[in-house]
Amino acid sequence: MTEPDLVVRTRRAWVDGSWRAAQVVVRDGRIAAIDVPDDTVAVELADDEVLLPGLVDSHVHVNEPGRTAWEGFASATRAAAAGGVTALVDMPLNSVPPTTTVRALDAKRAATAYKLTVDVAFWGGAVPDNLGSLAPLHAAGVRGFKAFLTPSGVDEFGHLDAAQLETALAEVAALGSVLIVHAEDPADLRGDGALGERYADFLASRPAASERHAIGRVIDAMRRTGARAHVLHLSDAGSLDLVRAAKAEGLPLTVETCPHYLALRAEDVPAAATQYKCCPPIRDAGNQDLLWEAVLDGTIDAIVSDHSPSTADLKNADFGLSWGGIAGLQLGLSVVWTEARRRGIALEALLPLVTTGPARVAGLDLGRLAVGAPAHLVAFAPDQEGVVDVHALEHRNPVSPYDGATLAGAVRTVWLHGSPIVQAGAVSAPGTGRVLLPEVARA
Repeated sequence: MTEPDLVVRTRRAWVDGSWRAAQVVVRDGRIAAIDVPDDTVAVELADDEVLLPGLVDSHVHVNEPGRTAWEGFASATRAAAAGGVTALVDMPLNSVPPTTTVRALDAKRAATAYKLTVDVAFWGGAVPDNLGSLAPLHAAGVRGFKAFLTPSGVDEFGHLDAAQLETALAEVAALGSVLIVHAEDPADLRGDGALGERYADFLASRPAASERHAIGRVIDAMRRTGARAHVLHLSDAGSLDLVRAAKAEGLPLTVETCPHYLALRAEDVPAAATQYKCCPPIRDAGNQDLLWEAVLDGTIDAIVSDHSPSTADLKNADFGLSWGGIAGLQLGLSVVWTEARRRGIALEALLPLVTTGPARVAGLDLGRLAVGAPAHLVAFAPDQEGVVDVHALEHRNPVSPYDGATLAGAVRTVWLHGSPIVQAGAVSAPGTGRVLLPEVARA
């Protein structure tokens, strides 16, 4: 047998849902064996490090082409790597053109050339103009289709009304795909335009009822169409009983939440601090406690970044006029782990939600340390603390609500397909990621 390309030895590896001492052997970019440690020459993890599978983030706005000044494949995938994410799925907006046609998908793929530090797959968009024509995008390799039920914030990506939602769900059901939904009901939204510097006024403009009503509409339409659906960035804990009931009924519904909903609280947002603005909004501490209960009881399937950056000038002091989106791709694991540790929650409780959970949402067989799996490995030091300097992050624009926060957990080394891309916490091999075509993703 040929010599392995890499052997990583650790006292604690996350394998098959538990920690164990392991020696991970890599050949040709895949895990060839997971052995009991022996005297083989190996990369030995430090005593304070654990070995994780590469994280998967199924909700990232890369924004290239068209709005590359907001982010871009080079900066976004470097940030992902530095945060332990080895595969991400790019959202169909806010790029120009949006990924609503095969031609636009081709433009996305062309824009990735020589820029990817991690592997990238793509969502398509379901908008009023392309309903009835989703099959070509599905055949071209998108992982599913995103729809808004309320205005998206960009004119080129329209939202679906109730009839169009049902049409889209019927179409994705026929394709065997999934509709991923920004679930807020526009009938419940209040105010359009300037709101001022008080976060409470912005929060009141997007009440929790808007999520509840929209999720209820999605569930009702799922029953009629037999479609699979996924609720994006759930912030309202009051919607969880709807989700639980739908799952108990056997409907193929999944749901995600985000680090900012699990770690940030409405009552702590300073005046004019629009780096905290996102839609749906960050809610209060009591709501957050209930979201954590849903993380622990399995109601929530995935924790993903919803990384939605912009240039700093679009984050002005008015919560009504500022761009709505939080930049957190590089920090997701540390943000969630810091809050979990504060609550006495073990690291292993989070791991399925940042690895196999989002991978399954996107139909990717990733996020596992298993023989035959791609050798995406992360050496993580759970107890190392550091202070976030927004200017030192890999994100293109230095705007983040986490600037100055003390976070636990450091990503020290990352291997992609068995080759190091992060060493000593710094990106060391940019440009080595791949576009995940369907046959690659399933391999």
